Amino acid sequence: MKQTKIFLKKGKEEAIKRFHPWIFSGAIAHIDGDPKEGDIVAVYSKSGEFLASGHYQIGSISVRILSFEYEALLPTFWRERIEAAYRMRCKIGLVNSSETNCYRLVHGEGDNLPGLIIDMYDGVAVMQAHSVGMFKSREKIADALKSVYGDKLLAIYDKSSSTAPFKAGLDLQDGFIWKRDDFNSNESCVLENGHKFIVNWEEGQKTGFFLDQRENRELVGKYSKGKRVLNLFCYTGGFSIYALANGAISVDSVDSSAKAMAMVDRNVAVNKLDLSRHTSLCCDAIEFLKNSPEDKYDLMIVDPPAFAKHRGSLDNALRAYQKLNAAAISKVANGGLIFTYSCSQVVDKNAFALAIFSAAASTGRKVRILDRLNQPGDHSVNIYHPEGEYLKGLLLYVED
Repeated sequence: MKQTKIFLKKGKEEAIKRFHPWIFSGAIAHIDGDPKEGDIVAVYSKSGEFLASGHYQIGSISVRILSFEYEALLPTFWRERIEAAYRMRCKIGLVNSSETNCYRLVHGEGDNLPGLIIDMYDGVAVMQAHSVGMFKSREKIADALKSVYGDKLLAIYDKSSSTAPFKAGLDLQDGFIWKRDDFNSNESCVLENGHKFIVNWEEGQKTGFFLDQRENRELVGKYSKGKRVLNLFCYTGGFSIYALANGAISVDSVDSSAKAMAMVDRNVAVNKLDLSRHTSLCCDAIEFLKNSPEDKYDLMIVDPPAFAKHRGSLDNALRAYQKLNAAAISKVANGGLIFTYSCSQVVDKNAFALAIFSAAASTGRKVRILDRLNQPGDHSVNIYHPEGEYLKGLLLYVED
């Protein structure tokens, strides 16, 4: 079968020669062939020079690059890429750790597999495809996972229904691609820095847990002793568990999801923490903060869902971050700490910092930045794809 060739407009090859993994639709001059979504296509310059191969898709990002080498997509391709991702997680101490058995194995472009996310939960691989090509390749990816992990792999669960595009008429049914005969569960109790968390990949958000806050949760724990803590948008209580385990006087966990709050209570119980120091509050986090008395909390975690998922909503998102953080800064106790985050990819760290500056200025309080926070190493950023650096945060110290 003849491979489709995509030819770029003059000058549009420069980004690819700098190893950026996306081809935008506006860069394409013409297409030699009739590719279907998810097909592997070859990309050429205007003059006919081979540039890369990747998955074709209808939309603003027309090709997600898999390889910059000519005819590099050999049968061993998937195993080699998964093995490289695995090897890097070994190097940073996440594989076979006695303290942590959950981590991100594949972080899309950061692992040269654009459109693919794989999170590991104590032997269970939970996969999300963000492109048609990755969705159609899931069986090959599953084979590669089984080859790399061997007997350590318990199951592979595909949770792409909320992430893979619907344009190609895909049968988007979440479920196990493969599992051992003796494995039959939709959740695991995993370890993160010695703390226990129940992860339900079937009903939970994303793949079941927000692994990108692992190091930031540990930092919250270091600052929590003797503090009255408020965890806003708490989801299943990751920050709350670290605060309680490290000697917080009290922790209030707030989220609008009843399912999430039920999981918070399970996580507090499974860690055998003092229930009298914890309160679960199922309500709107912004309204709760608005109605909270001043000086009640010494430490706040402000970790909202993405306020902007595309550039068209950027201005509204920045105003939302400013308003939310102004409320937090105005309410935290004198000498209090605020851990504030944005997981919106289109909000860069400078824009986020400016929004927090504006929030602080509107309160008239003295605010200092103690630390700048980001995603951990298993959520790696390809140096040629800075867009992969999506999580940013600030640790603030607030005085009257």
